[in-house]
Amino acid sequence: MVKELFELKDECIIESTAETCNIIVYSLLSESEKKELYATLRLDQHDLESALDPDEISRAELTTDQLYIIWKRPNAASFKEQLKFEVSSLGMFLKKDRLTVILGENTTPFSTGKLLGATSLNNVVLRIFMDTIHHFLGHLKVMRQLNAELQSKLNISMENQYLLQMFNLSESLIYYLNALEANASVLTKLRNNTEKIGFSQEALEMLDDIIIEHQQCSKQTEIYSSVLSGLMDARGNIINNNMNILLKNLTLINVVFLPLNLIASIGGMSEFSMMTQGISWKVAYLFFMVGIIILGILTWIILVKRIHHQKIIKTNGTKRSKTNLPAPSK
Repeated sequence: MVKELFELKDECIIESTAETCNIIVYSLLSESEKKELYATLRLDQHDLESALDPDEISRAELTTDQLYIIWKRPNAASFKEQLKFEVSSLGMFLKKDRLTVILGENTTPFSTGKLLGATSLNNVVLRIFMDTIHHFLGHLKVMRQLNAELQSKLNISMENQYLLQMFNLSESLIYYLNALEANASVLTKLRNNTEKIGFSQEALEMLDDIIIEHQQCSKQTEIYSSVLSGLMDARGNIINNNMNILLKNLTLINVVFLPLNLIASIGGMSEFSMMTQGISWKVAYLFFMVGIIILGILTWIILVKRIHHQKIIKTNGTKRSKTNLPAPSK
């Protein structure tokens, strides 16, 4: 278990000791350490497990002496093997004199000297909300830049590597949008229970600003997700078009060298010359050319008939399927 102790002092969060701290951050909990928290903090097992579950839905629960919040936040982006943007859960247990934060990974939601200007623990929670929204917006900006870079590479690429990276971006945006929508329900519930929680007028104004910025972030994520998913087919067609252009160029090269290969092959047939020693080479090569032409024409006729036959079968099958459709009900 990683345990970090902080103290809110002079509108700033600083490192503290066990005697004076009023903000405690727990991360990377083992099973034995979870049982210890059940006893010392009097936490419900389901609430603690929810804070450690990255797939848990955001929610807020208000009791007489405690505010319990599950909040979704973005993880640090990973670019080692593939583009990867994920979200995780953050659990906050707020009492009058103490804020307990529980994480599933060792990444503190704030560092020493950050979240300046917080005058109470309620303000610390709100500033964590605001910092999370800015984190989402920063990732959206990075996603937009990555999308532009992948698009420029796709214009000249014939591989699926960059297209798969775009799929990962699209999937990440869907997860982000889902997390933002879940966080919106938490903000709405807090706004409807400001008197029970004890928000000051300053905190209430800040909560309203957070709700507005959160709506803008959610709308921006929705737009990016729609644009990216809507252009996936077009970008796939770009790769196919690049492949068709390459095949066209290769076909032109083959067309240029095919007559040369044919002439070189005919001129270098030593076995044929040995078989026709008693015949004039002019007559022998004339019959050989006529035989090649006849064989080519027969091959062409067979292929055309086969293609035409397949088209007829496909057309008849389509007509039969249409005639077998049930009549519309009156």
